[in-house]
Amino acid sequence: MKQTFQVTGMTCSACSAHVEKAVSKVEGVSAVSVNLLSGSMQVTYDEAAVTADGIVAAVVSSGYGASLPQKAGKRKDAPRREDTAAEELKQMKHRMVWSFVFLVPLFYISMGHMMGAPLPGFLVGMENALAFAFTQLLLTLPIMYLNDKYYRVGFKTLFHGAPNMDSLIAVGSAAAVVYGVFAIYQIGWGLGHGDMTLVDRYHMDLYFESAGMILTLITLGKFLETRSKGKTGEAITRLMDLAPKTASVLRDGAEVEIPVEDVQVGDKIVVRPGQSVPVDGVIIEGASAVDESALTGESLPVDKGVGDKVAAASINRSGSFTFQALRVGEDTTLAQMIRLVEEASGSKAPIAKLADKVAGVFVPVVMVIAAVTAVVWLIATGSVTRALTAGVAVLVISCPCALGLATPVAIMVGTGKGAENGILVKSAEALETLHAIQTVVLDKTGTLTQGKPRVTDVLPAQGLTENALLGLAACLEAPSEHPLGAAIVEEAAARDLPRQAVEGFEAVHGRGVKAFLAGRACLAGNRAMMEEAGVDLDRWLPRAEALANEGKTPLYFAREDALLGVIAVADTPKATSKDAVAAFRSLGIDVIMLTGDNQRTADAIGRELGVSQVMAEVLPQDKEQKIAELQSQGRKVAMVGDGINDAPALARADVGLAIGAGTDVAIESADIVLMKSDLMDAAAAVELSRATIRNIKQNLFWAFFYNSLGIPLAAGVFFPLLKWQLNPMFAAAAMSLSSVTVVSNALRLRFFKSKFRTAAPSGETGTACTAGCPVVLAPIDEPTQQEGGNTAMTKTVKIEGMMCAHCSGRVEKALNELPGVTAAVDLAAGTAVVTGEVADEAITKAVADAGYTVTGIQ
Repeated sequence: MKQTFQVTGMTCSACSAHVEKAVSKVEGVSAVSVNLLSGSMQVTYDEAAVTADGIVAAVVSSGYGASLPQKAGKRKDAPRREDTAAEELKQMKHRMVWSFVFLVPLFYISMGHMMGAPLPGFLVGMENALAFAFTQLLLTLPIMYLNDKYYRVGFKTLFHGAPNMDSLIAVGSAAAVVYGVFAIYQIGWGLGHGDMTLVDRYHMDLYFESAGMILTLITLGKFLETRSKGKTGEAITRLMDLAPKTASVLRDGAEVEIPVEDVQVGDKIVVRPGQSVPVDGVIIEGASAVDESALTGESLPVDKGVGDKVAAASINRSGSFTFQALRVGEDTTLAQMIRLVEEASGSKAPIAKLADKVAGVFVPVVMVIAAVTAVVWLIATGSVTRALTAGVAVLVISCPCALGLATPVAIMVGTGKGAENGILVKSAEALETLHAIQTVVLDKTGTLTQGKPRVTDVLPAQGLTENALLGLAACLEAPSEHPLGAAIVEEAAARDLPRQAVEGFEAVHGRGVKAFLAGRACLAGNRAMMEEAGVDLDRWLPRAEALANEGKTPLYFAREDALLGVIAVADTPKATSKDAVAAFRSLGIDVIMLTGDNQRTADAIGRELGVSQVMAEVLPQDKEQKIAELQSQGRKVAMVGDGINDAPALARADVGLAIGAGTDVAIESADIVLMKSDLMDAAAAVELSRATIRNIKQNLFWAFFYNSLGIPLAAGVFFPLLKWQLNPMFAAAAMSLSSVTVVSNALRLRFFKSKFRTAAPSGETGTACTAGCPVVLAPIDEPTQQEGGNTAMTKTVKIEGMMCAHCSGRVEKALNELPGVTAAVDLAAGTAVVTGEVADEAITKAVADAGYTVTGIQ
């Protein structure tokens, strides 16, 4: 049996590793996977040998909490996952704020006088040394109380033989406080016996501020980490919200609206235009174009008729239909996707940070060294003070401040730099893992391509102009609700082509549309429609086939029995997609395109962009499986996607990257979000990850270097020969220096600059932005100005094909090179304002020479 458990109390990868180790020892357990980020554990076990309670007991005995999750039927009453995360963040913020409230006066009292800051009279001078020390203790105790979790978890795991980062924090800060209390007693003894030398020695030998600073800074880091993790659980909630809450069911001949949970297999359900399909089923009446992009990744709605299957969460875009429920509740396609996201998230192996790996050895070794040091000094000198001072010095210099900061400071700077460049990193684990990625899997629709159909080719019959064909096509398609028709209407509007109303409009399911224009019967649709109407296509089929091989959809237009031409529509690649693929390859990463689209379209896009492998006609469940197959080959895999259908694959991948313009579910399922929706940022993210990991390794080296060098000095190893020994004061200074070194090194990441973000698109060296700009085969033959007319007035030129800043820059440069012309291009509006004495033909030619098309001059 495979069961998911919720685990509480884990704070680092040492914790999750210990839980996994403890459960794996239970008889009957065959597999264990603990996910630190989600606080979950998946266990495969033999029910005959062990029960769920036995597994929970194993977790509890290892020092953590465990429980079974809420049943599916109880989800409505259970606390929402994001609400729990928000409450945790609120509590952590409370601890952090109040820790700083007490830390500021503590630091002022302990260090302010060194900078000339005034102190109250009762804290100044040797005679007030006891008040000076005791006041610091009183300010430290609330900080320790606020952050008692470090002590509870740290010492608990230490006593269980599995120390973690909390153990380091607890031991280090407790050692500083214990030494401070010892110093208070020494000061009291000195004042009571008139030994002012002893008072002077311990007056400035207090380490309460060290304990307070350690606890407060670590809490600040934990708060920032928790905030970044706060929304990781929303993906499942958003997936659940996709399906409608009610369904219109036919009962006893009447239409009744019921909760979707009450729908039974065999129920007949009515779906109207714009509504979502509530459960999986098969159409028994009616026809429509159904948008399944949320499930399949197919960018175009699919024509559905009687006998065709529909799935929950798909959207009805046109006509009404009635279908019979086949799969309901937990059996629907959407429910399976939700389960895949849950399982993929839970099966992710937590990243084992180097600091957590050594914590299990570092802490007990340091404690042994401190104890041995104290004993040796006690035997050698007979002085308890010398022994305690040396022992505490060892603990203080091995304080985990630098060790704890080595990773999070670099991560913080790295993620901040990523945010500046539109790369939102949601977890430190993702940034760490990304540097080792060997294969990147790219979704096609919306990631590599625009995600929206556009007119790419207009092929009129002899004697007909492009504009004439496009205008007629727009008239026929205007009443249609089909997205391919909408692309034609949009292109005609961009060219300012006039439209006439049609009569007798009829949409033919799976074929196209019929209508009368100016009293003559016209057809618009696919090859089957034309052949059924007896339209001769022999001369056009090779050209249409060539368009189809390029991944385009050819649409035929006829008047009565004569073909007027073909218009091709396609989901075109984005401007930077080709360069992004090349960037990944330059980083030594294999590029695979994964899509639910048909093989021919996918192959055409793959050839154009230069990807190394194409996987087409892959369903969402299979997408996740393909990622798992690549991982089983020993590859580290990153997935880039934008649709709901990509959510399971994004969760399964070692690192999931979502396009910022994509769906909320994809964004929440991903580890990294590309806010600018630019695939080049994915390559930049890999660069940033590699720079950050390199920085972390440097930080860890310096942290361990200081500890490794400082511990022998504090223990007095060099004292017999060189008379070198660090007292706790210098030990604390060394600790601070190591922290300064780590932070300073991490700040170098602020100067990170990706070589790919400044690269020009592939179209820069050619005549057009070939990676994404639509192709228009000929200039418009109907100029709006009088041919040959020269004028000094300002003209507004409408231009087709500009997709990026490089495009508009080329057009502006071309126009400004015309004699006596000043031009300014507006990319968003697709226009250029030209001032000067220039012929319209010259403007049109200059724009055409730059690789673009003038669609009108006013």
